[in-house]
Amino acid sequence: MTRWFEAPLTTLAFCWRLDRRDGISLGLTSHDLPLVLGGMMYRAAPGMVPSALERTTGLDAASVQLSGAITSRAIREADLLAGRWDRARLRLWAVDWQAPDTDPVLLVRGHLGQVEISEDRFSVELIGAPAVLDQPATPTTSPYCRARLGDRRCRVDMAGRTLWAIAVQQLGHEVVLDRDVPDGVFVFGRLRWADGPLAGCTDQIIAQAGRQITLADPPALGWRGPVGIVLTQGCDRRLATCTTRFANAVNFRGEPHLPGNDLLLRYGG
Repeated sequence: MTRWFEAPLTTLAFCWRLDRRDGISLGLTSHDLPLVLGGMMYRAAPGMVPSALERTTGLDAASVQLSGAITSRAIREADLLAGRWDRARLRLWAVDWQAPDTDPVLLVRGHLGQVEISEDRFSVELIGAPAVLDQPATPTTSPYCRARLGDRRCRVDMAGRTLWAIAVQQLGHEVVLDRDVPDGVFVFGRLRWADGPLAGCTDQIIAQAGRQITLADPPALGWRGPVGIVLTQGCDRRLATCTTRFANAVNFRGEPHLPGNDLLLRYGG
């Protein structure tokens, strides 16, 4: 235990550091004045509080609940709804607010999980690092490819497989473009918003024909007027597609010819 924590009068404050996937970092503290920790400014956010914390030496995947007020300058409701804070990296320290850089105690670290919004407050679950141990040690066999188009297992060159376009209208899951695009090549691909209130956010494409794109989920925020988008090609992860369209069967990460669970139920003829 650090010396400052053993003092008769505890000068304890919490410091949160949030690192979004788009490179934006945010520091918040439970103290009523800003603090500087590790050269970074942590803004005063007294309403930001964690749930009960318990430090153990085991490998159990414990989780922590974080709640606080939605502020216009730090954490905005629009950013939460748009998913900009999804899977953001979070670290929580206990510090001496009189000297934050003196023996800070790292309490927990992990990634943000499910976010819930109620009126002007939000709560989010922190998924700790030991949760990685809950993942399967080996991949599950599947007739479909387990790689993602263009990743290091797939190795398909993605150069020339993106397309800039203009979205002119949105109706629920449907997005209408300003021009026709090749049918089918962007199915199971991604649509990234280049400007507007959703700039930087990505949605999955599940269907596409002509000028119409169908998204897996409707955009979290509405928008007006034409906005720029970037379409990235997708793959249905079948061996036939990998062979004929990408000529990449050598890197196919699936078992299309492995008998299924119904093998014992089949009969001759």
